[in-house]
Amino acid sequence: MSTLPKGRLVWIGGGILLLAFGALLFLALYDTRLISRLWFLPGIGVIGAIIANTSGTGGGVVFVPVFNALREWQVMDLQPLQVVGVSMCIQSFGMTMGALRWTDRLYHQPQPDPLHAQVRPRDFFTVAGAVLALSLPAMLATQRLTAFDQHAVLMGYKTFSILLGIALIASTWTVNLERAEKSRLERLDLAVLLMLAIPGGMLTALFSVGIGELVALYLFIRHYPVLLCTGAACLISSVSVIVGALWHVEAGTIQWEVVLLAGPAAALGGFLARPIALWLGARRLKTLDGSWIVLSALYLLWLNWS
Repeated sequence: MSTLPKGRLVWIGGGILLLAFGALLFLALYDTRLISRLWFLPGIGVIGAIIANTSGTGGGVVFVPVFNALREWQVMDLQPLQVVGVSMCIQSFGMTMGALRWTDRLYHQPQPDPLHAQVRPRDFFTVAGAVLALSLPAMLATQRLTAFDQHAVLMGYKTFSILLGIALIASTWTVNLERAEKSRLERLDLAVLLMLAIPGGMLTALFSVGIGELVALYLFIRHYPVLLCTGAACLISSVSVIVGALWHVEAGTIQWEVVLLAGPAAALGGFLARPIALWLGARRLKTLDGSWIVLSALYLLWLNWS
């Protein structure tokens, strides 16, 4: 178990995030008049980060459809590449705070209720490390070397997400309803996660969401504890978006006004997400996560077809 007192990891990490935000305020170029017109973004940042860090799916499942909708409604004209870059930067605050909260919980777990299980730190970091070892190179290569038909990829990816979301809801209320959670990571599941890692990394490069969603949904369906499903996915998403955001900063695709408004709010949402997830309980959380994945995917498909 950790030698750090409960909550200390969160406060140390939060201090680093605060320093990073201060550096952005000092170094980034932004228009204060535009900031005043985007007053609504902190609310989106908080809500998006709560959804992202209760489910582990990554903030892109909220920010990408919201920013696409704002462009369609002519509220704010962010081009697709800017949407991905901005989403990654915002998630660098929100998903990192969420990952810190879940990792702190990993080292200070209470005794589990009946049918629930404790998570071994070894399993937690095995999932995160193994997936990142394959997904990060795939993401970086996709950003720099590969051109895809994003419309076609989005259609296929979101169709797959709908199937996973439906499978999650169905398994929660059928085969997993009265079954004990898995207490140890199985080799078969690690092998499947490794197979998902490369396509997940490529999807993250294109849409700022992908690998966290795939990992969380698969582990949920396989009936692992919420701490492993959501916590490991948040950690994977956090590292992915921080690394992925660097390319967008270099490429100049970041709308800094959006990041400065939504980033701190996302960190707040990431801080609040873990207790909300634990309060909901595994069954309700899985149902809500599956429903959100299905509904947001249907909305994105409709937006792109129309």
